Amino acid sequence: MDTSRVTPKDFFLWAGAMFALYGSVISLITLLFQYINYLYPDALDYYVDPFSGGIRFAMATLIVLVPVALVLMRLIRNDIVKIPQKAELWVRRWALVLTVFVAGAAVVGDLITLVNYFLGGEITVRFILKVLALLLVAGGVFLHFLADLRGYWVANPGRAKTVGVAAGVAVLLTILAGFLILGTPGEVRLKRLDVQKTEDLSNIQWQIINYWQQKEALPASLVDLEDPLGGQMIPTDPQTGEAYVYRKTADLQFSLCATFNSESTDRGTVRPYDSLEGNWKHGVGEVCFDRTIDPERYPPYPKN
Repeated sequence: MDTSRVTPKDFFLWAGAMFALYGSVISLITLLFQYINYLYPDALDYYVDPFSGGIRFAMATLIVLVPVALVLMRLIRNDIVKIPQKAELWVRRWALVLTVFVAGAAVVGDLITLVNYFLGGEITVRFILKVLALLLVAGGVFLHFLADLRGYWVANPGRAKTVGVAAGVAVLLTILAGFLILGTPGEVRLKRLDVQKTEDLSNIQWQIINYWQQKEALPASLVDLEDPLGGQMIPTDPQTGEAYVYRKTADLQFSLCATFNSESTDRGTVRPYDSLEGNWKHGVGEVCFDRTIDPERYPPYPKN
């Protein structure tokens, strides 16, 4: 067999395997970094996603790409077992050399980035854990493919299979850790509904204040706030479709109530510029928020 001849099957198997491998490694490192940031939050972080969007995306990428990478590498190694000359194909050697180079460059580049963050005041524990995570993943990839380049795994297919299974188990455990942080998809949806409710209540609150500034009286009900001509409508509970509870308790005092699925936490804010997290902390079940309008802070609009 001409070892310089690469079939379309060989080329696309290696191209797909390298794409899946690189995507998996990047996502795994990103996921580990996100876990470290979650466990050791930095008070200087201006914005923290309460739904950990970075964790979700990295988990989704791993769930899809890791099985693809393992299957493709298995097919490639089976081909080499059947046709040993395929171990000398140029596409294989190029892919292995490129992977070793990229893994080594990633270790150096990420170490430079991490040291830069450390010099900028990054929390020491976070810095150390990120360095260890980076060295463990990228260093493992570097050593694995360096051994492959030297023919070690072709000569020891049993060990290659063991390493593949161990890598799959390690990635699976890493993904499961994400569910411990995020909760199930159903739980995440309930939390998102709760955040939408607090945003709705904030919107209604400002409409009530604006109504008072215009009329120097609180509305009798939320219906009074609606202005079809101006396109101003009152939001309803996104979970039940029912109206939020509003009560006028005094000339300048009112309450807004909603039913929540879970207790609010300090893990991030949805809109950092609006301080929603501080103003709308809540427990489980129906929670009412009492508000008092300060006429000096919110004076009535001048009458023409």
